[in-house]
Amino acid sequence: MSTFESAAQPYGVPGHASAPPYPTASAPAPYPHHQPPTQPPAPPPYQPQEPYQRPEPYQPPEQHQPPEQYQPQDQQPQEQYQPPQSYQPQEQRPAVTVAPVVRPTEDPLSLPAKPATDAEEDDPSTGPDGSIGPTGRPKRHIPEPAMLEKHGPAKVLAICNQKGGVGKTTSAINLGAALTEFGRRVLLVDFDPQGALSVGLGIPPHALDQTIYNVLIEHGPNLDDVVIRTTVEDMDLLPSNIDLSAAEVQLVAEVGREHALLRTLRPVIDKYDYILVDCQPSLGLLTVNALAAADGVLIPLECEYFSMRGAALLMDTIQKVQERLNPRLEITGILATMFDPRTLHSREVMARVVERFGDIVFDTVINRTVRFPETTVAGEPITRWAPRSAGAKAYRALAREVIAR
Repeated sequence: MSTFESAAQPYGVPGHASAPPYPTASAPAPYPHHQPPTQPPAPPPYQPQEPYQRPEPYQPPEQHQPPEQYQPQDQQPQEQYQPPQSYQPQEQRPAVTVAPVVRPTEDPLSLPAKPATDAEEDDPSTGPDGSIGPTGRPKRHIPEPAMLEKHGPAKVLAICNQKGGVGKTTSAINLGAALTEFGRRVLLVDFDPQGALSVGLGIPPHALDQTIYNVLIEHGPNLDDVVIRTTVEDMDLLPSNIDLSAAEVQLVAEVGREHALLRTLRPVIDKYDYILVDCQPSLGLLTVNALAAADGVLIPLECEYFSMRGAALLMDTIQKVQERLNPRLEITGILATMFDPRTLHSREVMARVVERFGDIVFDTVINRTVRFPETTVAGEPITRWAPRSAGAKAYRALAREVIAR
């Protein structure tokens, strides 16, 4: 194009002198994330292995050398036996009336017994007639028990409370011992698989071959062969151990299972004046057996709120047994135990119990004292361990009330 032609072209048209030059193609920009391929690492240089080493030839073990010939030692001359100069016979001790039972020499759970004390102690529940006792009411007159010309038939008392730790076993031992002081023959029946009644009289349950379980379930041994004579005169024991826990399951399939204890005690009813049955802390089949065989129920009641509430449940069970199994069953009395006159709670519970149950509450009250744990370790009742203590006087007063009722 000539100069004139280019001049004639409008401004901005390609080819005009004032127009911008044509764009030229350029190389594309490299991709920012592109990396050149890497070369694989070169293998390590070849290392020749060590040449094979042949094992050493087998070497047989050395031959056994026989031991040296035995050389006897020089024998020492033995000393000749020298008899004692004079034999001194020991003093003959009086025989103790206890049934033949094998007892271990040591019990790993035993405690050393403390020496007995005979200090005179006052019991507030043994005051004169008409005085205000711990129950908050005047004491009633209790006549002196008359001596018996012959023994039997026995009155069966079930010491029962479904709450544990209220003094059932302690009351059974000490009440039985107190009854013997008034000329009564007593049989204690340990009807608790824990065997606490047996332990409280110094008899380890695990060392017994025959217990009430064998008479109740197996019907094999004679009841007179199982009964043990205790150290207290006229007080015998029908022991128990952990085997009795299986009786509650085995009695389920028995006909008349609620009267199994009654059939067991029937042969010895005429030999005793009182049979005290120490029940387990529950309302199971064993406790129902005790209630079905009993003439009366003695309820130890701890002066504490929970124990007072549990007594209401026990009353319902007693009423059902009266209606269905044992119409002659009656409540002999409620015994307040572990009473502490220094605390307001004990006094309030005592007042509520007397208000709720009335005259069936005994005038005798068992105070909390350290004497009872000591008698348990010693294996004797408190009437023998500390005869002039307040606890011994209280249980003698309770025995008089039980005989009067």
